[in-house]
Amino acid sequence: MSRQLLLRPFVVTLAAVLTGALALAGCGDEIGDSCKNAADCSPDGDRTCDTSSVGGYCTIDGCDFDTCPGEATCVRFYAGTFSTTCDPTAENACGSLDEVCTIEGRCAPRTNEARFCMRTCSSRSDCRDGYECRDLALMQEHGGEPVLAPGSTRSLPSFCAQAPAP
Repeated sequence: MSRQLLLRPFVVTLAAVLTGALALAGCGDEIGDSCKNAADCSPDGDRTCDTSSVGGYCTIDGCDFDTCPGEATCVRFYAGTFSTTCDPTAENACGSLDEVCTIEGRCAPRTNEARFCMRTCSSRSDCRDGYECRDLALMQEHGGEPVLAPGSTRSLPSFCAQAPAP
């Protein structure tokens, strides 16, 4: 038997192993998966690990309505507690271009906004343990508001976020 025929199965197996390894190296975890550091989320460095969330949360910060991967939506959060109330359905409800009326009905400075890609969900079972599927009612209660395209009339997508401690 020729040496070429003996090497062929080895070469085919090696090629399959290398192809699989390269495919895995190019894939990071999905948005919302657990993590300990950014390398757990993406070997390319294009995702971060929010270690302040239980078990870590793979995300992309600084997103916009059209920049998150397919399993996620961009969500804005506002840091702080705001006392001025407003009507989220009214235009310029806070009376200042420097403030926005949040989904919770509070005027918040635009500078307090932080945006993150968050895993979309249809029900609680789509989220990890310790996380809730935030629909409109839970967004109003616990925060977070999906960023929609300007002029969009579609409904707000639900997203997985850490459930508040009982």
